Parts: sequence; C-alpha cells; structure tokens
Amino acid sequence: MSGADGPRGPGSAPGEPWGGVRPFSIKTKLGALVVISVLITTGLSMIAVHTKTELRFITVFSMIATLLITQFVAHSLTSPLDEMNAVARSISHGDYTRRVRENRRDELGDLAQTINVMADELEAQDAQRKELVANVSHELRTPIAGLRAVLENVVDGIAEADPETMRTALKQTERLGRLVETLLDLSRLDNGVVPLRKRRFEVWPYLSGVLKEANMVSSARATMGSGGSHTRTDVHLHLDVTPPELTVHADPERIHQVVANLIDNAVKHSPPHGRVTVKARRGTQPDSLELEVLDEGPGIPRSEWHRVFERFNRGSVRRPHGPGSDGGTGLGLAIARWAVDLHGGRIGVAESERGCRILITLPGEPSLPS
Repeated sequence: MSGADGPRGPGSAPGEPWGGVRPFSIKTKLGALVVISVLITTGLSMIAVHTKTELRFITVFSMIATLLITQFVAHSLTSPLDEMNAVARSISHGDYTRRVRENRRDELGDLAQTINVMADELEAQDAQRKELVANVSHELRTPIAGLRAVLENVVDGIAEADPETMRTALKQTERLGRLVETLLDLSRLDNGVVPLRKRRFEVWPYLSGVLKEANMVSSARATMGSGGSHTRTDVHLHLDVTPPELTVHADPERIHQVVANLIDNAVKHSPPHGRVTVKARRGTQPDSLELEVLDEGPGIPRSEWHRVFERFNRGSVRRPHGPGSDGGTGLGLAIARWAVDLHGGRIGVAESERGCRILITLPGEPSLPS
C-alpha cells in the first residue's frame, strides 16, 4: 500500500509517512519567530555597543521589529482559521458547496483538507438521502396504482370480486408490504450493505408473473390521470425464455425491480401497437442469467449510452415517448442498475437494429475451484 493510501499519524500531512516532519509546520514557524526575535535583539545590541547608541533606542527598535514579525506570522495563522470558520458555518446551515483553500503545508493545511473531505462526505450523504426518497417514491407508485385500479374496477362494477381479482389485489398488497420492508432494510445503506435474499427459482413462471403485473399496471394507468391520457395498453409484451426450464440464483424482489422498471421504460418509448420483448438465456456460470429487454422505439443515441442510467436522466431525444406517455421521472433505469450492481452483475445498452436493447448479466453462483 502506498503512503498516500495508507493510514496517517496525527502529525503527518497527506501523502507523508506516519509521523513525518513537516518543513513548514506551525511549531517550526513559532520556533523561527523566537530565533529571529533573539537575533534581532542581539544584533541591535551589538550595533549599539559599537556605535555607542543609547540602549533605550535599541530596545524600542527591537520591540517594533519583533511586533511586526509577530503580526505577520499571526496573520498567516488566523486568516485560514477565519476562512475555515466561515466554511464550517455554511456546512452547519446545509450548504455543502463551499470548500477551504488547500494552499498550505502545515497543520492548518491538514485541517483544511479534513474539512473539505467532511464537506464532500456530507454532500454525498445528502444526495444519497434525496435519491433514496426518490427511489422509494418511484417504487411505491406501481403497486399502489395497480391496487387502486383493481379496487376501483370492483367498486364500479367493471370487475367482480372473484377469487382471481382478489388474488391480484393481494399480490399488489404483498408487494407493497415488501417494499415497506425494503425501506427498513435500506437504513443499512449507511454501512454500504443491502441484504440480498438469493434463492434458486425458475425463470419462465417468474417472468410470466412480472409481465402479467406489467399489463395490469398499464391497464391501471389507462383509468387514471387526465381521462386516460396516460394509457399504453396498445403495446404487446412478449416473453422468450430458452430453455424453458431455465433457473437463476438471485434475489427475486430485486430482479422484479429490474424487469418491471425496464418494461415500464420500454413501453413508454414504444410506438403505437409496438412490441416489447423480454429474452432470458443461460449464462456462463451455474444458475447465471443473461436477460434482454428490447423495444421498437426510437432507440438511444450512442452518445447517450453512458448517461441513460443516471438518475433523473430522461434522454435528449426530441420525441422520446410514445403516445400517452408521461415521460416518467428518470429513475427507472437508475433503480435497475442499482439492483443489478447489488448482485455483482452488469447492465448496459447493447447494439440493436431497431429500438433500444438493454442487456443484463447476472453472475448466479460462483463456480467452485477444482
């Protein structure tokens, strides 16, 4: 480990070894101040002896010279402290944008660097808090919309309260409960760890259920908003799993987040009566998975490929959304990347002759060494 990355002692500057001596430390400056004051006084005294100057004049001159030097040194020490105080006050008021200038090579320079690091961490935590609230709001909207639509259909007499309808409502209620439980789990993000409840499950029935829920949500949105102006029930969802008995080892709830958000994004960008295809193939490792979501929309320009998974990014295409689309919040793909990263997988935009193609690779179970 290099010195810049390793631990530092309380008396070492950034990049210096533990306990390294600073050539311009405050102790050195104060020691130099004392030595210079003594030398000035001694020199003026010798001059007074040789020139027979009265001692009182020499004393006055020595005091003035010492005070000037002391004032210069004191100003060089208190000026950065005033700046640090102003920055610390701004941070306490929630302004994490200000930074202290790091132009010193002494203890005050180390303190300035520490304050800047603290400001960076507080700014990052504040951004993570806002993103967490946005993620949770985005995820809660889907099951609430589905549950509301089912109950409204029953109340309005459009659908009967038969066991199948109630099972659909129960599914959304259970998913809502799992999301609330996930919200409690996300408090562990402070430690950088989110628990994954991995298990082995069959891909075909699982994805069939996800697509069925996606169709239900599309129908729900058709009855909500400005007289049904947000409906995309014209888009056909197609599932292709090869082989049919394919299994994967992953967290079903997190994968549901990935697929549901990718389908929602693809439906929004699809043309009238378009087609969204979800493909699943076996990966290179046991219980690994390669998943693709393809649409027939305008696609994503290659220059935007590296930005599509950023939060609140809604693309720069002139007319990116199909008829009836509200454009979304720009969080779906960011949530999908977050869930895939938790699995140690990869997600990205891939080449496609038409529309947009998102490719996800989940590692499954690591292969055992022979």
